[in-house]
This record gives sequence, C-alpha cells and structure tokens, in this order.
Amino acid sequence: MKTYGKIIKYSEIILVVFVWLVLMITPVLFRDDYTNPVWRSINNQLEILIPLSVLFLVNRFLLVPALLFRGKWQLYILAVFFAIIALASGSYIYDTAIKKNPPLRKAMVEKEIRRMPPPARNSPDEGRDRDPFDPPDRQQRQPRPMPPFANFLILSVLIVGFDTGLRSGLRWIESENEKERLEKENVANQLVLLRSQISPHFFMNTLNNIHSLVDINTEEAKEAIIKLSKMMRYLLYETEAEKTTVKKEVEFIESYVNLMRLRFNEKVKINLNIPDIIPDKSLPPLIFTSLIENAFKHGISYKTESFINIDLVFGDDRMLLVIKNSKQKAERVDDFSGIGIENTRKRLKLLYGNDYHLDIIDGNNVFTVNLSIPI
Repeated sequence: MKTYGKIIKYSEIILVVFVWLVLMITPVLFRDDYTNPVWRSINNQLEILIPLSVLFLVNRFLLVPALLFRGKWQLYILAVFFAIIALASGSYIYDTAIKKNPPLRKAMVEKEIRRMPPPARNSPDEGRDRDPFDPPDRQQRQPRPMPPFANFLILSVLIVGFDTGLRSGLRWIESENEKERLEKENVANQLVLLRSQISPHFFMNTLNNIHSLVDINTEEAKEAIIKLSKMMRYLLYETEAEKTTVKKEVEFIESYVNLMRLRFNEKVKINLNIPDIIPDKSLPPLIFTSLIENAFKHGISYKTESFINIDLVFGDDRMLLVIKNSKQKAERVDDFSGIGIENTRKRLKLLYGNDYHLDIIDGNNVFTVNLSIPI
C-alpha cells in the first residue's frame, strides 16, 4: 500500500512538471514570428507564467486544502475568482505601464532597429500603381496578437481547473485505497473472530464427546483426538496466511464434519461428498466454514429427522460448494449467526470482486447454499 502511495505521489509530480514544461516551451517552438530572438519569446511567456505560477501555488497549497477539501466549495469558487481577477488586473497594469513608458519604449525600439537587417533595394515596380486586386500588405494581413492579460485569463482558468481536478482525483483515489485497506483489515478481523467463534464451543463439545467415547470405543476416541489436534493446528497456523491449499481446507472440512457426527444420533443424516482427486490449487482459509457451521447450527433437530448434505465439486479453474440442510419451521435466513450471510458476501466481494457466485435458496423445508469461486 505504501508503494502504491509513492507511485501516485511521483506520478502527480511528473504530470505537474510536464504541464509546466509544455506551457513554457510551446509558445517558443510554435511562435509565428521567427525574426524575433528566442529569449524575447521566453521573456514574453515568463510575463504570463510568473503570475500563473503564483495562482497555481495559492490554489494548490492554500485554497484547495483550506476550502475545497473542507466542503466550502462556494467560498473556494469565490476565492479562485477574485484571485484570477486580481492577478489578471496586475498583468494588465504591468503590460500597459510598459507600453506607455516613453523612455523605456523608445530604448526598446531603437535596440530592435539596430538588430534589424538593412532595407532591400527599391524594386523596379515600386513606383507603379498598386492593383486593387493585389493582396494587402503583409503586416496588415497578420492578426493582432492576443493581449497578455487575456492570455493569462484563459490559461489561469485552465491551470486552476487542471490542478483542482488532479488534486480531487488523487484525493478520491487515496480515499478509496484507505477504504479498501480498512475493509481488508475488517475482513482479517472477521477471520480472527470466526476462528475464535469456532474454537471454544466446538472444541468444548467435541472434548465432551471424546470423553464419553473413551469408555465405549477407545479406538474411535483416539481417532477423534487425532482429528481434533489436526484442526487445532490448522486454526493456529494455516489460517495466519492469506492463502492455503485446497487439500488442507478440504481436510479441515472433513475433520469438522466427522467430529460433528459424534454429537448427533442416527436421526441426523450427515453426508459429505468429496472427489478422490483434489486439485493442487490455493484459496483463502476458512472460506466455507461459516456456511457449514450455520448448516449444522440451524439444520439439525434432536427431536425429528434432519439431514445435512455437503458436496464439493472441482473444475479446471473453479470450485463449487453445495450445502443442503433440513430447515426447521422457525429458521429463517435472518436467524443465521456467526459472521452471517451478509458478511460472507462482503468477504467474497473483497476477495474475488465479481468473480464468484453465491446462490441462497430459502425453501419451505430445505435450505440450499451454492457457492462457486475461482481456484
């Protein structure tokens, strides 16, 4: 995230420098009168760029952060308007004062005359009458140059619009990045919460079940302890990383379901269908746990027959989880606990964008969840 912020910062600096170089060089490269020296074109451009740079700095470091970014956009517009008018008026006074200064103007004209080449010899046709259809004199055909203050007005509007748009756009990008960072932190916190929610109650119930198995079936109790230790190891170590293997996630689901079978009698039918070949791919840890946990929490009845069917299907680049469980009369989608259906959607959205499909079917007697994700 810090590297991305530096890239944005450096990109902003490069873009601003490029725009100012264009403003400096373009009038020199594309000037109409090439008889004037380059320094004169640069000097004329500096007369506009100096007040324009003052306006740019005032807008960037004073008006935008103090007014626009604090929601005072009306005050910002007025401040920019008066700043442009004040600097344009100063440019106009400066321009007209130089032109109306006779000593300075006379010295400049004399200097230009000394630099001009000698006049050409009289043409043989110089004395003849001018044809009325002849084009007018060259200097009469040249358009009058735009006054510097008018040029400044146009450039000031463009440069303020460019700078304000750039600052606002980058601020929006930074805001979105910060929002995404906070959402990712929230997802990480939810994962930790999910892990803590699974651990206490589940492990307590499982240990009680194992305790009762010790005297009844010692071998089954030993197998349950091994599965429980694997799950604890997975929760403690594997879920710290952003990714885990599909095989480890499937093993965790299998251990979870097998241990949950110890809690229920024969009236509860639990089926877990896992393909023989598991792809060597990766996915975020505990991505399915909340959905499976909800199925056991809300789809089981100790009084009536109930069922839970869990199917895992693997394609070339996608994985499908299908959960079907019996639904008790009082159960609704809104009753789901844990991180909940909505938070599961948020996590999937952050992890996969639009490249996932979560379909929830709330039937009369059966609750179905279909989740497809890329692997």
